[in-house]
Amino acid sequence: MDTELELVEGDALYARVVLETMLRARANLWIATANVKDCQVEVDGEFTSICQAFSQLCDRGVEVRVLHSAVPSAAFLESLAAARLAAHPNFGMRRCVRVHFKAVLVDDAVLHLGSANLTGAGLGAKNARRRNFEVGILTHEPRLIDHVARLYHGIWEGLECERCGRRSVCYVPLEEPPGSASTHPV
Repeated sequence: MDTELELVEGDALYARVVLETMLRARANLWIATANVKDCQVEVDGEFTSICQAFSQLCDRGVEVRVLHSAVPSAAFLESLAAARLAAHPNFGMRRCVRVHFKAVLVDDAVLHLGSANLTGAGLGAKNARRRNFEVGILTHEPRLIDHVARLYHGIWEGLECERCGRRSVCYVPLEEPPGSASTHPV
């Protein structure tokens, strides 16, 4: 497989992954992360909550999904409520205690895989002195995108629940019948 991969780290994670990829989504933005915090991003020359950016994407018709394992930070939950995202038909969050991979899938055409969580010190706008040491790759390789998208979708839809082995500590099993996803607490 001859695949073009772009190595991204440090401030380039924010510039390349968030500003140039995530915030330019046209159809869908799927994020997998272990931790979720209310990171700041620049939108129209001003810094704002990632939730506000998600709201703008959803209003433009972009499907935004966040698959995560840990309870989001209190600040994120406040921003989520302020942006009224929980009721937006184009927004969804699902929690699976086994999710630890970090991925950003945009428009079925771009994939970021790396170590950074959806936090200020990971992917968000952060002073270089306060940023985590993170590394990742960006690619347009269809086979990699398809593979990660299948994994993401399988977890999102609860297809991995039966073989997971963690039901006893699962907050809300994802294998519930279709249509009940909106009742899943973040």
